[in-house]
Amino acid sequence: MKFMDFVKPAAIRPQLRATDKEGAIRELVGALVEAGEIAESDQEDIVQGVLKREELGSTGIGRGVAVPHAKHDRVDQPVGTIGISESGIDFNSLDGEKVHLLFLLVSPMKNPTDHLRALENISRQLREDTFCRFLKQAKTVEDVQTLLDEADERTSA
Repeated sequence: MKFMDFVKPAAIRPQLRATDKEGAIRELVGALVEAGEIAESDQEDIVQGVLKREELGSTGIGRGVAVPHAKHDRVDQPVGTIGISESGIDFNSLDGEKVHLLFLLVSPMKNPTDHLRALENISRQLREDTFCRFLKQAKTVEDVQTLLDEADERTSA
């Protein structure tokens, strides 16, 4: 699964305003609502689902990256977005570092395979130091989209 299969460009937030974990999750879920990918009536339930997942263990995986995610029965296919925080957000990450890159993913309950494939793609790309460094420096949606397209091309090569 490639980024273009689930990351919705209209929901990308290259300059997150949120300063804490819950605020960042709310902002990114809200971006998916604004982009028409999630119904507004489902917004709070999805936010709570992501927060509940965080209670099981932080999705702050280290090196300034977090991958908050949840499954929800009101989405038909995986939808995701990316947020970039210049100042960083305390996410209770495994390495104790603040998070600058957030990959939010919401997947349908009925198709766990696509959820795992999307998470695997994110994880694989985040192992690339250059990709992470450039993504943290991205200032526009177009910059982020270009980096995602390049990562997708490398994946299929």
